[in-house]
Amino acid sequence: MARLLSMSIHFEHAIEVACPPANAFAVLDDVSQTPKWLARCTGIEKLSPGENAVGTKLRYSFREGGRTGVMDGETIERKQNERLKFRYDDKMMGVTVDIPYCESGRGDAARPRNRHHAEDFRRPTR
Repeated sequence: MARLLSMSIHFEHAIEVACPPANAFAVLDDVSQTPKWLARCTGIEKLSPGENAVGTKLRYSFREGGRTGVMDGETIERKQNERLKFRYDDKMMGVTVDIPYCESGRGDAARPRNRHHAEDFRRPTR
């Protein structure tokens, strides 16, 4: 009988954007625009009606190299102009995307920090 091997991968990326945190938050909160700034994303479909909120269901479609796939997702944290956090799962892995915002120190720029944490990488073992 096969068991599942679990591994954890952590990736973090920060950029400085010359705009107030509210402007950066608005762009990243509009998940339909994600393919414009994330090359591997081919689309995010919002499955829940209404405003974005904790519990909003999402479907993330991607292309990575020659592989395409779909992950079911959910907004797990949303603090206006402060933090966005999403969880996506498929049969291979679970991924948490955490985007906190902080002032750059200059007062006129936001520093969204994109933290990807692939949890429970699911690979069968014998």
